[in-house]
Parts: sequence; structure tokens; C-alpha cells
Amino acid sequence: MAGTLLNIADYMRRTEPNGNIADIAELLAQANQIHADCLWQEANEPEGHKVTLRAALPQGSWRSANQGVPATKSLTSQVQFGMAELVAYSQVDKSVANLMGQVAKFRLMEDMSFIEGMSQQVASALIYANEATNPNQFTGLAANYNTVTGTTAKSAANVVDCGGTGSSNASMWVVGWGDNSTFGIYPKGSKAGLTYEDKSDFVPLYDSSQNRFEGYTSYFVWKLGLAIKNWQYNIRFANIDTTTTAGGLKSSTPPDLFAFLINNIRKLPTASKRLTGITEVDSPNEPRVGTNPVLYVNRTVGSALDLQAVRDKNVLISYKEYAGEPTMMFRDMPIRTVDALTNSESRVA
Repeated sequence: MAGTLLNIADYMRRTEPNGNIADIAELLAQANQIHADCLWQEANEPEGHKVTLRAALPQGSWRSANQGVPATKSLTSQVQFGMAELVAYSQVDKSVANLMGQVAKFRLMEDMSFIEGMSQQVASALIYANEATNPNQFTGLAANYNTVTGTTAKSAANVVDCGGTGSSNASMWVVGWGDNSTFGIYPKGSKAGLTYEDKSDFVPLYDSSQNRFEGYTSYFVWKLGLAIKNWQYNIRFANIDTTTTAGGLKSSTPPDLFAFLINNIRKLPTASKRLTGITEVDSPNEPRVGTNPVLYVNRTVGSALDLQAVRDKNVLISYKEYAGEPTMMFRDMPIRTVDALTNSESRVA
């Protein structure tokens, strides 16, 4: 029970000498700016979201006079994206919480840790979750862009091999958020985001012998998934060897991150004039606006980008306002930090 419920020792470690509940220094907090960028849509089914994709185009026939032509048609396919439920309970014995009459603040400080912890879990899941290996999860970005072999998956066209071969690799991600590209989903008839419910003392607690006692309970639940309607709007720059980029440059031949960006950013079907200049395609159904590409890096890769930009006097890097704050930009694409991106990815082959 000591491992799941707060006890008197925990309480005393959270009080100041004057007896007040301490403000806790959040040493385990992360910066996961992907939360601020992700767009959310209500799913079109109770337990998932179905999208329809164009799989093949019809072709016309060149003809001469008095010659017929065959009828043709396009082909479509449908893809189902699943959702998952992340749940947690924060519980404390009523007598422990009431020790010094500061129940509300004591519970609040504990509940804040649940919000941060679950936020980190969701940020990681948006990248690394895989329902094929854990059926309780949804599938994140990495499982959809997990090969550079075109015969294995079409999305391999948007996976860039940056040369790393070991298991100390990181990835940069360009994610094109939009209603017709990539977006988060939440169950039909519900609300997006983390839901909190104060159960007060109406939920009984039990000891290891299943004997009941009074306690306070906070309930947290987050129901979500990730839908990739058009995989072409995302690019994974995989296999960045962090032993060569950590701190900027550790070897004489580090991967040239800006070269990889410039050589591959036109994989995006459409973007702004400054980013690629390809602002529209021929299809009347393809949106001309509404897709917002963002470049995500962890702190290691972000530091390497900074140093390479300074050393190469890269004029494509600037600081502009994005989401109300000065943000580093590649052309006009914001570069955002996601601590959930690890430096221990295995090679994507």
C-alpha cells in the first residue's frame, strides 16, 4: 500500500517548517510542445475514426476517329484509426490528508503530478504508441513511419535515413497538422483532452486485507487517438546518431541536418510559398490552406540545429512569433521542442 497511497511520511516530506504544504519543485517536468499544436477532431465512430482515401486514379484513352474507348473508374480505400483510454486514480487516506487542515492544497499538489505524468505519457504515445504491440494503446507516428523500404510501406517515401546505424539514434519530425492530413481524435459524443473528476470521499479505499477506510479520490481519464488521413504531410528524419550531434558536434562528419531538411521538405504535397513554394496541386479536393507543418526535435537535436545554423550562417533560420511567442523557424516552419522524443531509437531500416 505504501507504493500506491500517500502515507504520513509522504505528508511530512511535503510540509515546510511552519507546517504549511510546500510548493513542490517539478524536477521531472518536460517540455512537450506537440500538445499545443495538435488539432483535435471528434471521431466519426464511437470507438474509432474512419477515413476514405483515393487509392487509384482513372485513366483516359487516346483515340482516333470511329474508335471507342473503355470506361474506367477511380478506386478508394478506407482506413480505421483506433483510440485508447489512459486512466489514473489519485487516492489518499482521509486522516492523512486532514493532518494539518490543508486538504485542498495537499490534494492539489499531488493531483498536479498526475496531470504532468499523463501529459508526458500522451506526448510519448503520439510518437511511439503502437497498438500492434500493445492492444491497449492507439498507434502513433513512429509505427506509421517505421521503414525506409518502399516495398514494405508507401510511407517509406517520407522516411529519411540520416545515417545512424546503432541504437543511440533520434528523429526529427515534420508533422503537417490539419483536418485533412494529421489530427488527434477523441470519442464521438465526448470532449477532447484530460478529464478530471473529484470523487471526494464517496469512493471507499481498501487495505491489503480488503478492509475499508475513508479516503479522497481524484479520477483522471484521457481518451484519444491519432488519425493520419494523408501520410504525405508528415516526414520522419530517422537515424540521427546522437553520439555525433549531442552538444552540437562530436565528430568531424556529423549529419548535415539542414541539408536533409532542404533536400526532403518538398515531399510535402503543399506548403507555404516560403517553405516550398508548392501552394497547390491539381486535385480540386486537396485543400489549398489549412495544413500547418511543424518541425519537432528533442533538446539534443535542437542544440545541433542551433550550432549548425550559427556555424554555417544559415539565413533560413530566424525567430518569428508563433502561438504568441518568439519561436525559432526554418523558413516559416516553427521548430518546436518535444522532450518525449528519445535519443535511444533503434535504426529504422
